Amino acid sequence: MNQTLDLELARKVLAAQPFSTLVGARLTAFGDGGAILECDIRGDLLQQHGTVHGGMLGYAADNALSFAAGSVAGSAVTTAGFSIDFLRPARGALLRARAQVVRAGRTRVVCRCDLSTVDTEGTETLCAVAQGSIAVLEPIRA
Repeated sequence: MNQTLDLELARKVLAAQPFSTLVGARLTAFGDGGAILECDIRGDLLQQHGTVHGGMLGYAADNALSFAAGSVAGSAVTTAGFSIDFLRPARGALLRARAQVVRAGRTRVVCRCDLSTVDTEGTETLCAVAQGSIAVLEPIRA
């Protein structure tokens, strides 16, 4: 069953993902074709140069894209593929992945995501962009 999601249920879905729990991810916004996923930047999420590991940026983009798609297509979605472009080293206190639906079809939803870091003063800096195709496992009934 392709269940309709709201912020509370979407947060339960995120909490059921062991890796999301491991990295401390949280949904701060969800609905109307968009989602925002945030993670505190910790030392164990960095690579050897002291910036957020690219795998962490990829994780945040993947999940934000999927949750944005889920806000219009329901809970039965999965990532079919995504690409990410790293624009600058990710440094700061918080990682924010802000995703938005570009087009929702019956079986695929295309979304884009801006990944930013936020420093301790609240300044947001764009560090990567991603675009993904999300498969709807149970087609939306018109």
